Amino acid sequence: MSLETAHSEQFDAGSGKPGTDARVPDQPAPASPNPEPLYSAREKIFPKRVEGQFRRFKWLVMLVTLGIYYLTPWIRWDRGPYAPDQAVLVDLAGRRFYFFFIEIWPQEFFFVAGLLVMAGFGLFLVTSAVGRAWCGYTCPQTVWVDLFMAVERFIEGDRNARIKLDAAPWSFSKIWKRVSKHATWLAIAVATGGAWIFYFADAPSLAFDFVTGQANYVAYSTVAILTATTYVLGGLMREQVCIYMCPWPRIQGAMLDENSLVVTYNDWRGEPRGKHAKKAASANQVVGDCVDCNACVAVCPMGIDIRDGQQLACITCALCIDACDSVMDKLGRERGLIAYATLNEYQSNMALATDNGRTAIDPKRVRSDDGSFSDKVRHFNWRVIFRPRTLVYMGVWSAVGIGLLVALLSRDRLEVNVVHDRNPQFVVESDGSIRNGYTIRLLNMIPERRTILLSMQGLSTGEMKIPQLSSDYSDRVFAIPVEPDKATTLKVFVTLPKHAVEDAREGFRFIAEDRSSHERDVYNANFYTPGAK
Repeated sequence: MSLETAHSEQFDAGSGKPGTDARVPDQPAPASPNPEPLYSAREKIFPKRVEGQFRRFKWLVMLVTLGIYYLTPWIRWDRGPYAPDQAVLVDLAGRRFYFFFIEIWPQEFFFVAGLLVMAGFGLFLVTSAVGRAWCGYTCPQTVWVDLFMAVERFIEGDRNARIKLDAAPWSFSKIWKRVSKHATWLAIAVATGGAWIFYFADAPSLAFDFVTGQANYVAYSTVAILTATTYVLGGLMREQVCIYMCPWPRIQGAMLDENSLVVTYNDWRGEPRGKHAKKAASANQVVGDCVDCNACVAVCPMGIDIRDGQQLACITCALCIDACDSVMDKLGRERGLIAYATLNEYQSNMALATDNGRTAIDPKRVRSDDGSFSDKVRHFNWRVIFRPRTLVYMGVWSAVGIGLLVALLSRDRLEVNVVHDRNPQFVVESDGSIRNGYTIRLLNMIPERRTILLSMQGLSTGEMKIPQLSSDYSDRVFAIPVEPDKATTLKVFVTLPKHAVEDAREGFRFIAEDRSSHERDVYNANFYTPGAK
């Protein structure tokens, strides 16, 4: 059962009465002459500034994430004279990915795939534990919208000032504010696109080439596209992206259960609402803690009313919690009218307030005579986070991470790849000996020059010849100088005397070895002879 369904079954929001089904059995509902459209026109939202612990946390997340994004390409990391000194670099031309002391080659792309798997399970873990925390705090759309709204609030003022400005006729002041706002948004969007391309080339050099018009056209087109998308999605569409374009709100519902923390309006203590509690008390009327001030609605960046229950548009940013807590503080009441809560906790407290659904909500049922909450009221217990579902996600996430770490620490930085010649597979020389050709690539995956010993194991009477080193010299071991952080390709011929053809059935091995670092890689090769299958 989803949270939306459960909330609607337990309580008909805004009425203070248990939910009922008013439909007549066995009679189809009449068709609406004006069915509700699948897409509704956007209504402007003017979120109000709010202070509180969740708002401060969002500021911190925004500063950290934007700082990482914009500043990371400028961090330097010394890898020696033969490798780039940019800490994080996706070198498409050199087919490398550099991340501080880690260097990933194309054949090691499984590390990137592993990180994506970890990101996926990490998202499952966070969602099952604390709902859509990703959407509310760290999603790029949320972060950039927060930044754009901060600019808008700085230039045009807070909620009431922006509403008045929007309704006011065009004037010099209004035009100046609107131009300033959109110009700042465009500057942020350009910086966003510019920061992205710096991850794919040396940032200082590319910045100079970009400003002087010498950069590749791909750089300019990439910045133009990202500028347009950042400006449109973050500045103009905002919440529409989350509601209509993002699939995650529809997926995350499958990851929530009765013990997932979500932002919840606790109507079991808030209903029935009343703005004049003292008058209601003197008239012997029952009122809840909600004073219907709409502070939670005014601060919501999605423009929803959390008191209507869980909704698709809610990104659980918890700003409504900050707004409501500030009102409760002013009224001298307990915080938590809107809070992170689980469905089990909510249902238990709702059953207590409604006498298991037999009556309307009565806030007196959840309080003691002294006005404090009854001992029967359930409160959040952090232990519910550590349940089988989250432990499975955590286990998979940890296993993948440990596996990647072990593979990273134990990997060799020397590899040998061998491709046998296809045509011809062998050549019979004039003395009857058999020659096979191989293309060997020695991968030196460190930014240092070194000498690799390439040798044969097996084919005891066979010999190697490497024309690139010597056109007439044959041996079973060759010392090959290799360039730093590069693949060295060699053409190698292996010759076996006629009388030793039978030895070829067992095959042999190419061995690449660096004795200074004790790194070694082996390739099992085949030797083809006439009549072999």
